[in-house]
Amino acid sequence: MVKFLRKRRNDGERRGRDLLRQVRRRRQTTDGEKENDRNGGGRGARTRTAARFRLQVPRLAFRHRLNKPNNGACRPARWRRRPIAFLGFILSVNALRPLANRVALYRSFPTRLLSRAWGRLNELDLPTWLRKPIYSLYIWTFGVNMQEAAVEDLHQYKNLGEFFRRRLKPAVRPVCASSCLISPADGKILHFGRVKNCEVEQVKGVTYSLESFLGPQMRADTDSTSTYQNLLLSSADSELYHVVVYLAPGDYHCFHSPTDWTVELRRHFPGSLMSVNPGVARWVKELFCLNERVVLSGQWHHGFFSFTAVGATNVGSIRLYFDQELHTNTPRYSKGSFHDRSYISVGDQALKVAGDGGVALQKGEAVGEFNLGSTIVLLFEAPRDFTFNLQPGQRIRVGEGLGS
Repeated sequence: MVKFLRKRRNDGERRGRDLLRQVRRRRQTTDGEKENDRNGGGRGARTRTAARFRLQVPRLAFRHRLNKPNNGACRPARWRRRPIAFLGFILSVNALRPLANRVALYRSFPTRLLSRAWGRLNELDLPTWLRKPIYSLYIWTFGVNMQEAAVEDLHQYKNLGEFFRRRLKPAVRPVCASSCLISPADGKILHFGRVKNCEVEQVKGVTYSLESFLGPQMRADTDSTSTYQNLLLSSADSELYHVVVYLAPGDYHCFHSPTDWTVELRRHFPGSLMSVNPGVARWVKELFCLNERVVLSGQWHHGFFSFTAVGATNVGSIRLYFDQELHTNTPRYSKGSFHDRSYISVGDQALKVAGDGGVALQKGEAVGEFNLGSTIVLLFEAPRDFTFNLQPGQRIRVGEGLGS
């Protein structure tokens, strides 16, 4: 009898403890739910909140409504109750806008003003103790080879402009004697080949008009029905070729004469100063025709020859050593305008006038300089058997042969 009573009492105590545990668990669960509600909800609440405010792409939301029709009809979304979904619709439309709108937005940036400000900043003399840290950072960032520089001591460069326009040692850029055409600058070959249908290839798949790039040609001895490309050629057995050399910020910024030729005309096109980086050149059509550029045109022993220095962002300064009258990146200019200067009839004694008039340049001779990296475009007439010794994207230096 005593054992029975003890067992019954133990069973009652056990059931009481179990009941007490259940009550405590329920209290803990209730308190936890309240705490989660105060803190923004638990996992289930977060899932419901995310589902409620999830951005719905209009096309996917439309398919979702089609999959769940209501009496054969599809009700439109209530945009007033879903402002975030409406914002998603606007963003999706902007993402699908044509490339021309993005190019127009990029062209609206004040790149000329920024380039002038950068040019003035470059001409400010730096303290001696600050020169080496700044130049060393630039050298490390763009991979500049200072062992080729005529002045290797960084303290000798008073400002960034002098450092950008540093000269090289005479022996580091030998001129290739076996090639009739050499590279005018250090850089990368973007494109080369024959000019077809009056279109020049800017980068692969992107072209620009030859007439827009060089400007109108006024020759009285040609037929009015001839194409612009034929107006440039002096012989029916010749072809028109082009080479595009891109100068990176770390490259040597002076450019040289690619061959023996005579400059007859300088044509200056004021314009934008957008970046000429190959990545930008892929999606900005006719970039080289929009940017500011200086076109030197004349003759070499095969006929027509032109040398064009194209400006870019932070390259508002294009300087010619034989023409001190050239001033680029002026505050005001007229869109589509250009300024010509003929070297044939000029009486300036400072110019090296050839026998028939014009400025005679020798192969490898220094012609001018950029204030920073940019692009050079060569357009020239040559026989049909002219061949390039180049590869797209290859690195090239001043004096190396382009073709024969």
